[in-house]
Amino acid sequence: MVSNRSSKTAEEQDLGVSNVSTHGGIVPPDSNPHQNRDHVVTMNNENNVPDDDIDALLQTLKDESGEKDEEDEEVEKQDDLQTGIKKVPPQMLNTDPNLGLTNTEARERLGKFGANILSEHKENMFIKFLMYFWGPIQVTMIGAAVLGGALRDWVDLGVICALLLLNACVGFLQEYQASNIVAQLKSQLAAKASVKRDGRMIEIDAKSVVPGDIVHVEEGSIVPADGRVVSEHEFIQVDQSSLTGESLAVEKQHGDDVFSSSLIKRGQALIIVTGTGDNTYVGKSAKLSASTNTRGHFTEVLNNLGIMLLILVILSVFIAFIGGFFYGKDVVTILTYALVIMIIGVPVGLPAVVTTTLAVGAAYLARKKAIVQKLSAIESLAGVTVLCSDKTGTLTKNKLSLTEPYTVEGVETQDLILCCALASSRKIKGLDPIDKCVLLALLDYSDVKERMKEYTVLEFRPFDPVRKRVGAVVEGRDGKKLTCIKGAPQTILELVVQRNPALPQDVSIKYEEEVAEFARRGFRSLGAAWQKEGSDWQILGILPIYDPPRIDTATTIQDAKGLGLQVKMLTGDAVAISKELARQLNLGSNIYDTKRLVGGDGGKLTGSELGDFVVAADGFAQVFPEHKYQVVDILQRRGLLVAMTGDGVNDAPSLKKADCGIAVSGASDAARSAADIVFLAPGLGTIIDAVKTSRQIFHRMLAYVQYRIALSLHLEIFLVTSILIVQTYINPELIVFLAIFADVATLAIAYDNAPFSMDPVEWNLPKIWMMALILGVELAAFTWLLYGILLSGVSGFLTASGTDFQLLLFLEIALTENWLIFITRTETLFKTMLPSWQLAGAVFVVDIIATVFTVFGWWGSPQSASSIVGVWLYSIGVFVVLAATHGLINTSRWVNSLGKKEPSELRSFEDFLFQLQSVSRSHEKGFRKPRRKDSTMHSPRSPSLAKPKRETPPTQIEAQRNDVEDGEADVEGESSDGYETEREGIAKEQRRRESNATLRRRNSTIYSKEG
Repeated sequence: MVSNRSSKTAEEQDLGVSNVSTHGGIVPPDSNPHQNRDHVVTMNNENNVPDDDIDALLQTLKDESGEKDEEDEEVEKQDDLQTGIKKVPPQMLNTDPNLGLTNTEARERLGKFGANILSEHKENMFIKFLMYFWGPIQVTMIGAAVLGGALRDWVDLGVICALLLLNACVGFLQEYQASNIVAQLKSQLAAKASVKRDGRMIEIDAKSVVPGDIVHVEEGSIVPADGRVVSEHEFIQVDQSSLTGESLAVEKQHGDDVFSSSLIKRGQALIIVTGTGDNTYVGKSAKLSASTNTRGHFTEVLNNLGIMLLILVILSVFIAFIGGFFYGKDVVTILTYALVIMIIGVPVGLPAVVTTTLAVGAAYLARKKAIVQKLSAIESLAGVTVLCSDKTGTLTKNKLSLTEPYTVEGVETQDLILCCALASSRKIKGLDPIDKCVLLALLDYSDVKERMKEYTVLEFRPFDPVRKRVGAVVEGRDGKKLTCIKGAPQTILELVVQRNPALPQDVSIKYEEEVAEFARRGFRSLGAAWQKEGSDWQILGILPIYDPPRIDTATTIQDAKGLGLQVKMLTGDAVAISKELARQLNLGSNIYDTKRLVGGDGGKLTGSELGDFVVAADGFAQVFPEHKYQVVDILQRRGLLVAMTGDGVNDAPSLKKADCGIAVSGASDAARSAADIVFLAPGLGTIIDAVKTSRQIFHRMLAYVQYRIALSLHLEIFLVTSILIVQTYINPELIVFLAIFADVATLAIAYDNAPFSMDPVEWNLPKIWMMALILGVELAAFTWLLYGILLSGVSGFLTASGTDFQLLLFLEIALTENWLIFITRTETLFKTMLPSWQLAGAVFVVDIIATVFTVFGWWGSPQSASSIVGVWLYSIGVFVVLAATHGLINTSRWVNSLGKKEPSELRSFEDFLFQLQSVSRSHEKGFRKPRRKDSTMHSPRSPSLAKPKRETPPTQIEAQRNDVEDGEADVEGESSDGYETEREGIAKEQRRRESNATLRRRNSTIYSKEG
């Protein structure tokens, strides 16, 4: 319980208590304890300007006359043209905090500045659907459909149109469902705001807040818009981690800026709104990320495949045209040649099968709490070689915990815990994380929890940013008072030494040594002391506090390394904290600050050296948003696929820049919108599980793509040569059914039992084309061999009924090509997983249908049972030969090295870019013009609109940035003299990584089935 007191004691003076209200609260000095908190601050009305303020007087007169400086008009005009944002006039920011805006004023400003929401680029759903019909393969399919209609070949026309619609519908519906899930997550976060209107505090929707509104914020509330603190005697602690990456809350007082979506951790205050919607820091960050290129890696791969296939089709059609004219064929026959080649040359089902495979995989990932917003992100995740992970909430629990405390000699650990617990707030709403951490520790100290019940809190003083401590005066059952304080260790020591000069020097020395040791290990230290009534101050010890790693993180990181995935930690915390966490997780010891990322360590690191430095690093500390973007860019230049995790507004640009942007659990709306995949479950383990699943999905797509290209090459080679040699071709209707059989059977590949590779996967197009070409040539050769046997009229199993060989050739092509999927789905038949019943069943059904075609002679002459059995046996022999060829090619070192760039090529390209950037910077310095002071962008590191002229102390992140830029925040144990030593270490680490990569490539055939 908390009792009432009205007199000050010596204990309170040490505690820092100024005045005590009659209701037990602490009132700031020089304030009226009975005054309503909403009226603590008074501001001059715009019509009541002090006489001694000539600038304000002149401004007021100008406002009344409606005049405006030409310069101001020009600035506003440029601001509107360049950003599309309406600038808030300074006179709108002079609202009386006691009265607030009137409802009329609020309506007018809402009409002028719009709702307090971020404008979103709404895609035209019809246009988005039509885009699924655009691409090299789709355009060729449309051309074939038009040609089929012109030739009145309605079967071909119908089949091609059906496949085009299937591909478009599957892809569109999957992405539409993903966007709806994300939209539902956003709607669950609709916020409210307490604003003063017509002198009354009311609650409204946050979207109705307008510039000039007086908003009341308190512990636990989210700041609805950008603003400035106007309460003169209040301070608040604000969590800006989603905006700036700061891990610690920062203090804000009168005149300081606060930003939309920030969380109030402690205190309460009135703020005046200076920007809403797009005119906030969040809005400008969203516009920045919206301009980032979002073209996916998978889209480029499919386009490259389509273009190559299109070139082959054009070449084949050209050859067929020449042959047709040479043999004197009519135009209709030649156009029929072209239609047949277009149907078999372009894999009409490729988009549909790939989209279906990705959609089925996305549904599976959704069951694992991973919402795929872009289907192509699955392919990107499968090929990711580097995962750049944030620390808080992903690698750690995002919950402060106590570790082994230090106690002064003669002090019990229970007394240290008791003192800190008594000096902690008991408020449930907006409880400070440190207080929460200390109180939760009582669960492990049940005796201390019982002793807590013996004390009554007389006074409690919240955290004071000046004194850097929290304190409480309590009274025991014996009536004796006890003053408890906790806070910054050095502050606590100084107070005890000042109040108790008899404190032994060895106690002070040992205490300071422990503080330094905890700091070296990256812990946040909490000092504690108390004073019993009638006794001197006694220092008790230190509580080390840290954000512990998640239970599964260390194991998950080792699993990631086993999958050939390099995990890099990017955090805004100090280097010492990051190194300690990396040590606990066995992540690596190469943790650096970001000095060398800015300007390449003062020019010491060239383009390729900077690339080596980033690749060899295990993580970076003191990271800002631009550093994350730069790290991703450098890694991508090295030819690496990069995944980036993020949760804040400041992460949006780097999430879009990454090959696979991942919004972690609890991410902001801006991060979700920019990400390719949204994870609803916390931790790194869910991401690694998604990597395994995506590699399985990639394996299915790779098997189909290789199979389908080989099929196209097979038919193109056979049909073009048959047109040129024997001046005939297989019936177009049978060709259409071959295409249908191939794609319908392999639609089931989406459900196949697929392994996941132990190394990152990639689209090695030269290898794919080489493999498909060899298989396609083999298939064409075996088809010609069968044609020759049938043409020779040799008696036996392979004897056609009559002179029509088309149905037997059709059956052989259908069987061998359908079975080819069982070959391409694995490296060798001796190291394979059994196909799923869906795939095996689909292939079997299609084989039976093709056999029925042959038996009954549809689009040809009926064939005998012996001939059909002979074709089946012949096809089995072809399958064995193809499987042996495929296995030999896959184990060939030469084939596996096709298309891979040498490191020297990448380094030369990086050095070239570095030289270009150096020349650009030198030219830019020569033409740079000084910026106007009043055009500074409104951001967490720049003054806001109409901000008071007094200079406020920099936030922690600003001071940290200054340290980094001035070269003062050196990594422990590093110096400029040790640069060469560090470079040697980086080179050694690089050699080690390359050696490990070589070993992984040698064992790339190792696969593990997912449990």
